[in-house]
Amino acid sequence: MTLPIERARSRKPITWLTILGILLLPAAVGGILVAALQNPTERLDSMTAAIVNLDDPVTIDGQLTPLGRQLSAGLVEGSDDLDSNLTWVISNKDDAADGLADGTYQAVITIPEDFSAAATSAGQAISDGGGAASDKAEKATITVTTPPDGLVADDLITSQIASVATSTMGSMLSEATMSNVLVGFTTLGDQIGEAADGALQLASGARDAATGAAAIPDGAAKLATGASGLGSGASDLANGLGTIAGSTRQIAAGAGQLGSGLLGGASKLTTDTAGMPGLVDNLKIATTSAGSAAKDTAKLAEDLGMMAATCVSATADDLCAQVKEASGLAGNAATSAGTASAILSNQDVQNGLTALPGTFTTLATSMRDAGTAASSISAGLNQLATDGIDKSASGARQLADGATQLSDGATQLSTGATELATGLDTLATGTGDLAGGLRKASDSLPSFTDGESKSLATVMADPVTSNSKMDTIFGPTAIPLLAAVVLWFGGLASFIVMRAHTARTLTSRRSSAGLALRSFAPAALIGAGQGVLVALIVQIVASYDAATWWAFAGTAVLAGVVFAAVNQALVAVFGGIGRWIGALVGVLAVATGLISTVPGWLSAIGASLPTAPAFTGLIAANGGAAAGLVVWGVLSLIVTTLAIALRRTTSAKTVLATA
Repeated sequence: MTLPIERARSRKPITWLTILGILLLPAAVGGILVAALQNPTERLDSMTAAIVNLDDPVTIDGQLTPLGRQLSAGLVEGSDDLDSNLTWVISNKDDAADGLADGTYQAVITIPEDFSAAATSAGQAISDGGGAASDKAEKATITVTTPPDGLVADDLITSQIASVATSTMGSMLSEATMSNVLVGFTTLGDQIGEAADGALQLASGARDAATGAAAIPDGAAKLATGASGLGSGASDLANGLGTIAGSTRQIAAGAGQLGSGLLGGASKLTTDTAGMPGLVDNLKIATTSAGSAAKDTAKLAEDLGMMAATCVSATADDLCAQVKEASGLAGNAATSAGTASAILSNQDVQNGLTALPGTFTTLATSMRDAGTAASSISAGLNQLATDGIDKSASGARQLADGATQLSDGATQLSTGATELATGLDTLATGTGDLAGGLRKASDSLPSFTDGESKSLATVMADPVTSNSKMDTIFGPTAIPLLAAVVLWFGGLASFIVMRAHTARTLTSRRSSAGLALRSFAPAALIGAGQGVLVALIVQIVASYDAATWWAFAGTAVLAGVVFAAVNQALVAVFGGIGRWIGALVGVLAVATGLISTVPGWLSAIGASLPTAPAFTGLIAANGGAAAGLVVWGVLSLIVTTLAIALRRTTSAKTVLATA
């Protein structure tokens, strides 16, 4: 059954089937898009991803830490907040590469060898005290690989899941690190408190030391005086020892001479003793001779006495005197000879003379021993003078120098002790202040129990959260955007099939406005029907409440009618090019409605399109959006009317040509 609606670019009439196709087109397109894109996370199990775990576990405090294995388990287990998860396969490099190539896997998550080491590096740096260790802290990184021919949103899905998994693990590691740090605060506070107590003890000790140091200068001054006296005495001792050394050398020289003399005398005595037996015999003979001489001399003295007594001659006075003197001398000689004879005849003398050779031999031996001893004494005295007394004198001189230096040092000690006492007093004051500061710092540092540390670390590791319940890749504006776009293309489809104005525009008796409304009416009805169908399909998918749906449906119907008017105006003004412009408007609506990062100039164009108020109204029905759509609709009808009016004027040549 045909309808009295002219088909564009054809004389064939439009049937109800054509109208039904135009009416259902937006609903079909919108239904397909919504069904494909609505809540894709609920069907994640239809995607298969491989996990390649190359991680080498690390050992921390004697405990094996396989973070790569834990991350793999977290990816496979999925989130408690989602109803479904990807289908994960634990794989290796070769299998993963082959799976990406043949389409078995839609993504591959690769955990590198240094994942555990890098993930724990920050905590290790804190445990090691920082410094150079902190330069080694690094982030652990995983690689998400998708096939070059993968679908548009597959990368987004796998990257989002991997990001959530790594973020969760990062929060877990941060929580453990922060818990240790908070426990460290408590420990640090206790240690600083102990340091404060130690500083107080140090201050007390420094004060006592300052008191003791204050007594040092007086003792040091006395020490300097004593050391000065010691130096003078040591100098005198050195001089005296020098004199003793000189005297000792003289005694040694005398002892050497005595030893030489004794040795020489012993040698001479030994030589002389060899003739001693003949001397004894001669002494015995001399004894006998002395006795005989005594007798003979006595006889001579007697005879000479008698001669002297008888000598009376005057001429012989000198001779008589001489005889008398000779008589006296002879008497004395006789007496001496008798005495000598008596002595020599004495038994003791005889015995002594007999023992005299042995005595001289013993004496010679003793003299030899004494000479040797005297030589040894001489050598010992020389050694004593050189090795003992000289060195003692040298030591005494060094002692004098040392005593002088000691005196100077004691003086400096006295000065330094005064400064030390002052410094110790300052130290005591400063240490007391330090103790106060440490105590204040200890009181200022927070202290937490293990439970408090764990709870606080949980919050600090993930301080910001969202109460958003969105679990889909596409936001709440996806459905309004799709609805606005499919309604726009529905309006465009109407004027791809229908004419923007009748082919009899030039000869028609109707007004230009009447002609415009006559062509607009069926398209408006179709647009309104498209709006109702799109709203019904959206309700099936989104399950809006009644108020929201009625507002959505009303805006959709209004948008369908207005989009019909705008597309009619485009075709009326630009002809076939207007249809291309309509298609471009639909593409721009999609491009500027998907993401906010489009270039500013493109975003400005999108905001000026007729789809903009429809998009806004479908998100949340409001008077501004409805007014915008009405303005676009009225202006479009005016433009269509003007275009029709312009086409109703022509030249005679054109009329004749068509006649």
